[in-house]
Amino acid sequence: MEATIEFFKKVIDNLNGFGFPFLVFFIGVAEFSFGLYRGKWPKNERWVDIACFTLPRLIIRPAVAYFGLELLPKVLPGLKNEFSWVPFWWGAAIIAVADDLTQYWYHRLHHEVPWLWRFHRTHHSASYMGMAMASRQNAIYTLFFSQTYLTTALVYLGLGIPAVVVRGIKGTITTLAHSSIPWDKPFYKYKVLHPIAWVLERVISTPATHHAHHAATTDDGVGYYKGNFGNMFFIWDIIFGTALISRQYPKAYGISHYEGDQWYAQLLWPIFKSKVEGSELAKDGPVVRLDDFGSEPSYNKTTIDQKLPGNINPAPELVSH
Repeated sequence: MEATIEFFKKVIDNLNGFGFPFLVFFIGVAEFSFGLYRGKWPKNERWVDIACFTLPRLIIRPAVAYFGLELLPKVLPGLKNEFSWVPFWWGAAIIAVADDLTQYWYHRLHHEVPWLWRFHRTHHSASYMGMAMASRQNAIYTLFFSQTYLTTALVYLGLGIPAVVVRGIKGTITTLAHSSIPWDKPFYKYKVLHPIAWVLERVISTPATHHAHHAATTDDGVGYYKGNFGNMFFIWDIIFGTALISRQYPKAYGISHYEGDQWYAQLLWPIFKSKVEGSELAKDGPVVRLDDFGSEPSYNKTTIDQKLPGNINPAPELVSH
């Protein structure tokens, strides 16, 4: 058993150190090679994706981890390595549940609480899906991301190795779920794989379930930006009644009223505002923009669920994706 644990530790440690960046690079090359962006990656969107991908990894997360590990000994001096006795597998299970469950609610609240939507809007503004989408977030949203603080605290408490393992597995699952490579399609196509598909799509996020969350509309019965909030585990959506499993892919992604807000506004709103008039990120812009031509914003269920003409969507619910 100890040998097995050590083997997995080494595998995941290599994944975090060198393997994960290589995986991201490989997926990116594959996506471009097969033309899966379909010409939907203009200069402004490239800047958004690149800035959102690099800033959290090079500045925000390392800074939070550094200052957190400096502060915790002063605040909780007697708890360093307090949980180092916890067996590896139990530690990994506890971290996986705590990390992903808190992120499920963090994500969901940014769709359901109007004033939080603009901090998450960047993640849904693109009209395409790709591995870079996993990191496409407003920096403020990332700064208060529960995962970074929880991982830092658990490392201090002596669960550093399980935390690193979970981070590696979660990063792989979420990147693959956002990728434009539909790796789950064979599980739906071949009848012999259907039992595996049934379990897989209910346990973890797959491209089909997570792409539905980024869809531009719910009118087709495939898109479902009002749910499918799970990151690593899709089972939270099953438990809390926010799941839609169609085994199909949306025909369009993004926000219907998106007009290409500047990359710096999408990265650092509200520090920098968008120059796009009427944008939710613009100065004096609406908290949530409704596309129903003149009706007053309302966040009750009737407004959220109403059908609007064509590809016009209600706000995040809220528009969101």
